[in-house]
Amino acid sequence: MSNLPSSQTSDQPGRKPRVALVFGGRSSEHGVSVVTAASVLRAIDRSKYDVLPIGITADGRWALTSDDPDRMAITDRRMPTVEQVTDHDGTVVLPVDPANREVVYSEPGLVPKALGDVDVVFPVLHGPYGEDGTLQGLLELSGVPYVGAGVLASAVGMDKEYMKRVFISFGLPVGPYLVIRPREWENDQEAARRGVVEFAADHGWPLFVKPARAGSSMGISKVEDASGLDEAIEEARRHDPKVIIESLLRGREIECGVLEFEDGPRASLPAEIPPVTAHDFYDFEAKYIDSAEGIVPAPLTVEQTAEVQRLAVAAFDSVSCEGLVRADFFLLDSGEFVINEINTMPGFTPISMYPRMWQESGVDYPELVDRLIQAALRRRTGLR
Repeated sequence: MSNLPSSQTSDQPGRKPRVALVFGGRSSEHGVSVVTAASVLRAIDRSKYDVLPIGITADGRWALTSDDPDRMAITDRRMPTVEQVTDHDGTVVLPVDPANREVVYSEPGLVPKALGDVDVVFPVLHGPYGEDGTLQGLLELSGVPYVGAGVLASAVGMDKEYMKRVFISFGLPVGPYLVIRPREWENDQEAARRGVVEFAADHGWPLFVKPARAGSSMGISKVEDASGLDEAIEEARRHDPKVIIESLLRGREIECGVLEFEDGPRASLPAEIPPVTAHDFYDFEAKYIDSAEGIVPAPLTVEQTAEVQRLAVAAFDSVSCEGLVRADFFLLDSGEFVINEINTMPGFTPISMYPRMWQESGVDYPELVDRLIQAALRRRTGLR
């Protein structure tokens, strides 16, 4: 158990707030989360905060990891893993007693070691088992403040179907979509397939077939006709048994960041994702491996910028979000904005759009991280 962090308690004089940076996780976005954590480690103000990096391995073990962001880089087009950046075999355990914020490290056959109190958790997990309300529920039980959306907003923001249902109920413009639930595909594939073909007859090909609860463009296929449906649905189901089908919206892809300030949420300058020539659409490799460049700020009129900012904050509020959101839109050829989805824990990698949009809006990366931590420390866990 050498080189473990020293124990710190909340009653130590002059003690800096301790931030547990939690990353990795069991989802297919594990590697993206590790890269995001590296960026946060580089940006966080060590004169203001003490940092405890905790990685969740692909099989779910909570581990102490290296504090060196250089070990968390994409190498030879391969995403990093928590297993590559941990030098310890033990397990980290968060408290489940709201009166006790002490983190404990244990190894088989050895006496558990207290690592001290944690004041706030910064979870940079993406996808299921981290961004979907599960981790947020654990932290609520523990009584530990955390960065980002709460249980409900995280769950809704992870599920593209219910996200769209909430948007519609608040009057936000949403494109056509169809959902194939697990039992529908498992019990009668022909009926489910026929429903998609009828949907395409109304809205046209191509269609986008997506896992309903996944991110980073994982498991998404662009389908030109009915012959490609089965393969696309099965690919989406590798990531989530519930599948969502969306029609092609012809227009420009626009993104806008929302950040919680002391006086409420504000929207950043928007960005535009131009068509990617080397890829069929803005997929995982275009985003993270080939680092497709977005345009920040987006070349919009003053009126268009104001409208997408208004819609982004409205989406943030509709789902009862906290901390931060990236809202993704299509600006249709007709001039109308249609919201596609929100991301309650967007990527923080060096090329991610969320920090780039705020950089252009006057909030640099270190200040962005600081504002998120301070917003979490201002809030209390529990119903709010």
